[in-house]
Amino acid sequence: MAAPGALWAEVRALLPGAEEGLTLALSGEVEDCVLPLLRRARGLLYGAAGRPCGAAALQRLGDVLRDYSWEKLNAGPWREVSKAWRQVYAYGCLFGALAEVAAGRSLAPAVRLCDMGLLMGASVLDNVLGRLVRVLQAHLPRGKRRAAAEGSAKRVRIAPPPVPVVQPEDALPHLHCPSLEHFRDNYLIPQKPVVLEGIIDHWPCMKKWSVDYFCQVAGCRTVPVELGTRYTDDEWSQKLMTVSDFINQYIVNENGVGYLAQHQLFDQIPELKEDISIPDYCCLGEGEEDDITINAWFGPEGTISPLHQDPQQNFLAQVFGRKYIRLYSPQDSENLYPHESQILHNTSQVDVEDPDLVKFPSFRKAASQSCILMPGQVLFIPVKYWHYVRSLDTSFSVSFWWS
Repeated sequence: MAAPGALWAEVRALLPGAEEGLTLALSGEVEDCVLPLLRRARGLLYGAAGRPCGAAALQRLGDVLRDYSWEKLNAGPWREVSKAWRQVYAYGCLFGALAEVAAGRSLAPAVRLCDMGLLMGASVLDNVLGRLVRVLQAHLPRGKRRAAAEGSAKRVRIAPPPVPVVQPEDALPHLHCPSLEHFRDNYLIPQKPVVLEGIIDHWPCMKKWSVDYFCQVAGCRTVPVELGTRYTDDEWSQKLMTVSDFINQYIVNENGVGYLAQHQLFDQIPELKEDISIPDYCCLGEGEEDDITINAWFGPEGTISPLHQDPQQNFLAQVFGRKYIRLYSPQDSENLYPHESQILHNTSQVDVEDPDLVKFPSFRKAASQSCILMPGQVLFIPVKYWHYVRSLDTSFSVSFWWS
């Protein structure tokens, strides 16, 4: 790690040269007491943040800004949270992280603050938190390779369900590197699912990524983890933890089921985005490249995404591990018994691999197609197509949602 003074100079170079350049611009109105706190923190940053007394005061202001805005972030549905309050939270994380660096303390709390701002806040100062965490992570030792689970600590393993046998009449078609025109005319326009092969073999992640690799390059980063077998279960919850803790607890020691699911990891850690590419077929859509949502799905054997549908086209790329996937056409929606509640209206009540046909008798009328998605394969899931997913191994997938 660099000497505290050298690191502070490197971090300070990420900020505007003069105090007036750090505008504290917000995208909406906030309570009158907030702006004076932001200005006071800015003054400390440009005046005495390099001295211990300045760092302590800056840390306290960061704490106050985060605590105050956190209440606003959790006061109602996320979609109703004002972007301005998310920006205030991001500034609170920024000032707190800078105070940690200025005081010469361990960088792990500063990295966590940056991640919290990236996860819960909104971008400020040209994504300064993303740039800051990249500098800080470069001064941290690379994460350790995961330790093998000790026999005494590892839970008794319950035999997983057998690997499903996909009957030929139910199997999804496979295509090797189809042309844009062939894919458009035969699958995109008629909205038919297909497994594509040979289109991601050149991705660097296919040779680089593994559980150990994520421990080393992202072990200190904080991410949201889903706890529980499936999100429709009553005991399902979410928790923020570091990638290393997630791997040690849920992949190495198999202590329950944890899933890093539907997370925009590549926005949070841009270095990983350099190892993948947006499939060329996405150019057939109507939106811009920036409109494509890229999500990570990383978890142990046995994670399940219940039968559900999404409002966009989807390419699901399998990097390592295998996944069993079953698809149903939107035309079968009535036979799939969607939940009646608004929040789960896109999710079926049926347990696909163990259906209650007394409670859901029409499910037997629904026609399905299946596949076991292997590393290097990409599944095209048309918009509103129902899909059920179960991981058969420790698995990493990347999804691309596009219009």
